[in-house]
Amino acid sequence: MFSKLDETFLFAKGLGFRLAALLSVAILPIGLMSLIQTMYVSGEAARSAQTAIVGRTAAAAAGERALLQSALGTADALGPAVLPTLDDPAACSRMLRSFVERGATYQTSAYVPLSGVSTCNSGESTTDLRRSSAFESFIANPTTMVVPLVRGKISGLPVVLVAQPLYRDRELLGYVSVSLSQELLRSTHSTIYGSEGARTITFNSEGDIISADEDALSDIGAALPRNETLRSLISRAETTFSDRTLTGEDRVFAVVSVIPGLVYALGSFSPQEAGVQGYQVTKLTAVMFAVVLWAVSLGVAYYAVYRLVLRHVRELRGQMRRFAVGDRAAAPRIMEDAPTEIADVSRTFYNMVRILNRDEAALEAAIDEKTVLLKEVHHRVKNNLQLIASIISMQGRVIEDDDAKRVLRSVQDRVASLASIYKNLYQAEHLESVSANRLVSEIISQMTRASSSPDHKLKVDTHLEPLVLQPDQAVPLTLLTNEAFTNALKYAGTPPGHDHAWVRVRLTREDDEHARLEVTNSIGELHRDPEGTGLGSQLIEAFAEQLEGKAVVHSTDTEYTLSLVFHTDEIRPLPIEDRKVVLTSAAREGSRH
Repeated sequence: MFSKLDETFLFAKGLGFRLAALLSVAILPIGLMSLIQTMYVSGEAARSAQTAIVGRTAAAAAGERALLQSALGTADALGPAVLPTLDDPAACSRMLRSFVERGATYQTSAYVPLSGVSTCNSGESTTDLRRSSAFESFIANPTTMVVPLVRGKISGLPVVLVAQPLYRDRELLGYVSVSLSQELLRSTHSTIYGSEGARTITFNSEGDIISADEDALSDIGAALPRNETLRSLISRAETTFSDRTLTGEDRVFAVVSVIPGLVYALGSFSPQEAGVQGYQVTKLTAVMFAVVLWAVSLGVAYYAVYRLVLRHVRELRGQMRRFAVGDRAAAPRIMEDAPTEIADVSRTFYNMVRILNRDEAALEAAIDEKTVLLKEVHHRVKNNLQLIASIISMQGRVIEDDDAKRVLRSVQDRVASLASIYKNLYQAEHLESVSANRLVSEIISQMTRASSSPDHKLKVDTHLEPLVLQPDQAVPLTLLTNEAFTNALKYAGTPPGHDHAWVRVRLTREDDEHARLEVTNSIGELHRDPEGTGLGSQLIEAFAEQLEGKAVVHSTDTEYTLSLVFHTDEIRPLPIEDRKVVLTSAAREGSRH
């Protein structure tokens, strides 16, 4: 029984598995080329989409950029016009008021000195701006600035203040500012975007929101990336990235510079509006397409190999297995539909099977004929030996002398033993082997019946283990048993304390190459010193030498034992599991032929 690991290893060595592995490696470059090319095209398309997102964001802020740049230029141009009228605040205010009234772009215009009190502005009165966030920003950093104001000091409306510093001979006097309506800036967004889900937010370098779409203002968390601030996004100018908003929505963001160093725009798009999601799906599709292409190519190639090679090889293997295990009822089919090389192998195997079947049939016929002849010889020898035993018995009945009768009876028993051997030989299924235990049992039964009498109580105990020997060993073993058992019957007596005599015969195995025969008989008072001719002992020693053993006698007050350990050339039939013919690893338990 093989373990799962062995079965896996044997499967990996199979022709089908190896062909599949080779085809996989051979077709893999095609799939990789398709994957790389598709991923490259998809990447280029994604980069184009990102560039388009940057362009859309810049286009959305284009109107705002124009207004802010115009405001910066206006504030810068008003500075020289304000300088001559600094000593006349009223004239300065009339000039700025006239400028604002002539155009509809700006809400207010003002000159703010470093004191923070503006006496020159487009308003109707002097304005104290010292607590204004714009003034505080300028004092902290006196440079060009764009600052959103929730409520302008002069106009009282939400505005975006654009200011330029004012110098006189390198002396900083203050700043000149113009303000734009946040509504005006926001209106430029709606005219650019045609999609409702896209949002734009403009902010200054400090991260303050200058303007935003109405949707963005109502839910600013849904438009900004999480874990990011507007000020930190300045470092991502002119780039795009994907992130989740504070509300957990996946969006695509683009940051562009509206006025370098001053104002930036953030575009927030859903993946569908940005077109990025489609390219992500395209990448997944590219991978899946390459895998499917590789799998289909592998399947087609393997099917072709299976149709052309594997199925014919497996059929041929099945034919060989059936022939090996003895299934030869029908000749194997010649695979004419197989490729030429495999068809030649099939035809060769068919011819080999035909020749082997013919030769085996002839060999079996010759063996059967020889077996019949040899059994006939054994049968005739047995009949002749029985005839001789009968003649000796007839001769013994006409002789008056008791000693002569006893000698003739001994000879008769020996001849009968030989006849039993030849009887077993011609009755045996295999002539090259004899069941020694059955032969010994028959001899003992035969002699026990002949020696039994009503006035002589005798118990015979046998323990005979199965032992198959060659005829050259079975004959001397049987004759030795006959002599030893004859002596045991002759001298068996009733021991003290028992009511009958007994004889015990044991045939057991010692190890794989040796067996033991023991014949033991009880000893009575009348048989302490047995007398005999010594012929039986001589025969026992002779037979023991033929068996490559030595007979050992052991005697006590109550029993007499003859023991023989001899070498065996036992013929053992193979176990059922060892008779399996295995040609390949698959021809084991659970396989199909």
